[in-house]
Amino acid sequence: MQQLIAPPGAVFEDPESSEALAAVYAYPGQVNHGRPWLRANMVAGLDGGARLDGLSEGLSSPADKRIFGVLRALSDVVLVGAETVRAEGYGPAAAPAGSAAARRAAGQAPAPVIAVVSRSLGLDLAAPLFTEPLVRTVVVTTEDAPARSLAAVAEVADVIAVGRGSVDLPAAVAALAERGLPRMLTEGGPRLLGQLAAADLLDELCLSLAPLITGGDAPRIIHDAEMPDVRRMRLVSLIEQKGFLFTRYLRPPTP
Repeated sequence: MQQLIAPPGAVFEDPESSEALAAVYAYPGQVNHGRPWLRANMVAGLDGGARLDGLSEGLSSPADKRIFGVLRALSDVVLVGAETVRAEGYGPAAAPAGSAAARRAAGQAPAPVIAVVSRSLGLDLAAPLFTEPLVRTVVVTTEDAPARSLAAVAEVADVIAVGRGSVDLPAAVAALAERGLPRMLTEGGPRLLGQLAAADLLDELCLSLAPLITGGDAPRIIHDAEMPDVRRMRLVSLIEQKGFLFTRYLRPPTP
């Protein structure tokens, strides 16, 4: 990989190493004081599509997967929509290789929690995500979710019920932070990311841009979101590898 824009203070002597990438993508210091930080990690083609043949996998690369692993290793919780869990065949997060000591020092569990956002609770509760997690899975749903489904989910996962009719995402983020999970990572999908952005919860966007023009009707990385206004982000790092661009954007600091 080649670092094109160096973030302030980062040491990037070996851009292929996970340690160097962890320095680039480190969470800000305020998470150590309980302030949640929500980062999104997404991939898209040059024409904006977030999927190829229905999945994000076709847009990825070895470097993208390396960064994906580093971002997970740094996080306390991975927030993901139920549609993406079903489409991508999500399993439980593994303990990140080589990160055990760093996670212990940061007071983190051996692996990040997977938190699934689902209003309908149409989940496969026999899947490894619920039967074999290293850290118990969390399901985020509504207060008026079907009682029978809610009881079944509660047997295999922790439940956060916030909002009626739709999930109250600001309350969900606050609840995850209260559980000691302030370093948050969302991997989408596009509909959930749109809802998070519309609720002004997104602090950071890590976007991998694949050198592919895919066409088709794939959604953009933010889909079906009624944004109250345009959100400006500032570029803080940019890495290039074999035509792939790996960008990191932060929301501007509050005046």
